[in-house]
Amino acid sequence: MTNEPTSSASNGGIRTPGGAILMDGNRLRDEIVAELAATITAAGSPPVCLATVLVGDDGPSQRYVRNKHVQAAKAGMLSRNEVLPADAGQSRVEEVVAALAADPSVHGILVQSPLPTGYDEEAVLTLIPADKDVDGLTSESMGRLVRGLPGLVGCTPLGVMRLLERYGVATSGRRAVVVGRSMLVGLPLSLLLARKGVDATVTIAHSRTNDLEGLCREADIVVGAVGQAGLITAAHVKPGATVIDVGISRTEAGIVGDVDFDAVQAVAGHITPMPGGTGPMTIACLLENTLTAARLQGAFPS
Repeated sequence: MTNEPTSSASNGGIRTPGGAILMDGNRLRDEIVAELAATITAAGSPPVCLATVLVGDDGPSQRYVRNKHVQAAKAGMLSRNEVLPADAGQSRVEEVVAALAADPSVHGILVQSPLPTGYDEEAVLTLIPADKDVDGLTSESMGRLVRGLPGLVGCTPLGVMRLLERYGVATSGRRAVVVGRSMLVGLPLSLLLARKGVDATVTIAHSRTNDLEGLCREADIVVGAVGQAGLITAAHVKPGATVIDVGISRTEAGIVGDVDFDAVQAVAGHITPMPGGTGPMTIACLLENTLTAARLQGAFPS
């Protein structure tokens, strides 16, 4: 079997050969970017600016940053890209980030991770004000999420929530298992799924979880977010469950996810492809966060 769709689904999705509804992140990204562009135009096109900081010449990081700026332009946003050599040094990187933090014309700041070996990434992130933290990674942003206060949420977790909303996946009273406990995805996503109004019952699983297969098989929503290729198999999924693939592994065959797509799509009710699922949504929600950041700073009408 392949990732090729076969037929339409009633909620606007398409079905995989096995019958699962494919949760198309590329399609939803384009919808969100178009909505952002329309919102900015309707407000008279005030400047909304995203700034990225790229340190070093890592190929994948360069591509990620380039894609972010391409989509920002489609959304009608301004963008800046501060590029520094790998040997720029901690103080120079901090100087650049501090200048962006102090610049009122910059509404969102993203430091492309990971920084090259030898840098103190946490010290750099600490310089980003919570209202400009469009990656949702600072301690203050995480604290706001935990306490349910207004703020900026990690782009990938937010992207997962947008996919669930777009494809009409019920969450209230449903059981969700998030496999992975990173600060980038697993923990914030668990909080979003459990928060009032979403109301899922969430279990965080990890490398020391006993009987992962059995645990996942009880869930209505399964999220793979550990970066272990093919971890989630058909045996982990109860018929009709929603399966979200966040993990990324680079293999000789190309990019693969935590989910054994071909096997799982024959069992699941909804499934994300890899690539083309949660990755595009991360960029879409980065731009959504940038507009939210401008509103938090009073630079865009609420």
